[in-house]
Amino acid sequence: MKPRLSNQRTQALTLVEVLLVIVVVVVLAIVFLPAIHHHPIGAPRIYCLNNLKQIGLAYRIWEVDHGYKYPMEVAVTNGGAMELIAAGNVAACFQVMSNELCTPRILVCPADTKRIAATNFTTDFNNSKISYFVGLDAADTQPQTLLSGDDNFAVDDVPVKSGLLQIITNSPITWTGARHKFAGNIGFADGSVQQVSSKVGQINTKGLQTVFQETGVATNRLAIP
Repeated sequence: MKPRLSNQRTQALTLVEVLLVIVVVVVLAIVFLPAIHHHPIGAPRIYCLNNLKQIGLAYRIWEVDHGYKYPMEVAVTNGGAMELIAAGNVAACFQVMSNELCTPRILVCPADTKRIAATNFTTDFNNSKISYFVGLDAADTQPQTLLSGDDNFAVDDVPVKSGLLQIITNSPITWTGARHKFAGNIGFADGSVQQVSSKVGQINTKGLQTVFQETGVATNRLAIP
């Protein structure tokens, strides 16, 4: 039995159809390439928010076993890190919570290009492996006090250094451009995390000075790693 041959001929694309395909591809590229370009900027900010949420949860789990007080409120002799943190030893705070944190990787902001995450909480862990400040005045009874957050602050346009930072009401504090496009993320004592801009109205958030004013603390003390 002879195979039947189709009478239909396979036709190639016409010039008009080829041009139409090219136009469609160009339009799709114009629409989607900007989103792809901006994705690396937005993604670190989201990962940073998630880091701070995990850190906030670790704080709250730890405080349940320590009289509802955070490590900066508990003396070293009682298992906390109060004296060490007051001296600027941020690593000590997170070391006492190592069981709750599980991994030191969440202590480095993805947008922080100057730091590399530690591999453990003992031999490979110090302030240089941390991107987030510790709020010495954070308390479970004061939900708007500052618990943790990005540490790339500037006062009078001068980037802050490692150590104890004291911010009074109306201090000219802003974010540097080192991370998140002159914005940052802050975790509060109630476990919430907010994206905060340098000034009111930027990226639809409240300004950094407003956040400090709403803590209810006259002088906010932060340990900067």
